[in-house]
Amino acid sequence: MQNPAARYLIFFQYAGTKYSGVMKTAADQAVEGVENHVESAVRKLKPVNEVSVVISSRTDTGVHALCNSAHVDIQRRGDKPPLLEQDLVDALNFHLKAEPIRITKAYRVHNDFHARYRAVSRTYVYRFALGLRHHTEMPVTERDLCWALRDTRLNIDAVQEAAALLLGTHDFSTFRALSSETPFKNPVKTLEKAQLESGVSFSQRHFHRDIQFWELTFKSRSFLYRQVRRMTGALVAVGQGRLSVRRIQELLEAQDSLAFPQNMTAPAHGLFLTDVQYRDTDLGGCRLAEQ
Repeated sequence: MQNPAARYLIFFQYAGTKYSGVMKTAADQAVEGVENHVESAVRKLKPVNEVSVVISSRTDTGVHALCNSAHVDIQRRGDKPPLLEQDLVDALNFHLKAEPIRITKAYRVHNDFHARYRAVSRTYVYRFALGLRHHTEMPVTERDLCWALRDTRLNIDAVQEAAALLLGTHDFSTFRALSSETPFKNPVKTLEKAQLESGVSFSQRHFHRDIQFWELTFKSRSFLYRQVRRMTGALVAVGQGRLSVRRIQELLEAQDSLAFPQNMTAPAHGLFLTDVQYRDTDLGGCRLAEQ
């Protein structure tokens, strides 16, 4: 007797430098996505069903994740029972060991669970560093993991004042890049958190150079295409005196993607998806959402 497929919510992390992004690419593409490798690992478990990994949160080329999530159905052969959650984590990591991708958790969920639509929030952290004459001065432990800025000055109060303007529910059209999905995405989002904090680094403790690390944290149920990188670039520009706090308000009110200043989007490599939350009734996430 054939057992039905079991659906799992999996959490995974990756260094995004070598990938085209998290989403799967076609077989003829030279650079693969993280999803290609996760699906390949699931197929090596030899399930009966066709494998399809459904990613919760899209990230671009060069963007990293400490916590992304996806759901996948696995139907085992014959009368074999569903895989235990930790056994699934271990098996997938065995097949992913050659890649900078790791499965961190797995939860057995209901068959109608959807990793993308059931997420209640996503958190991104953007890391940048001040006090470098050139990006080659970045310690090797931070290579491709942090945006190197030459300027040593940052007006913290101005950044915090500008970030506060972004909080709440707004039309964020100015802060999204245009894509094929633009006509189908509602630009109104509710930003729960936009916070600047002093960052930490292993190299900062053991490498004696005056490099200041900073982190911008953003939390919302969902984000628009390149919204976080545009918000980061604009806030850093405010801190450097290249944009005024008032200009952030004007950009927000413009509701026009083409109004965003050219060449101000922060680069991909400083961005990390750090958390995807679900309600505890959906068996939780990296952190259970508060009720």
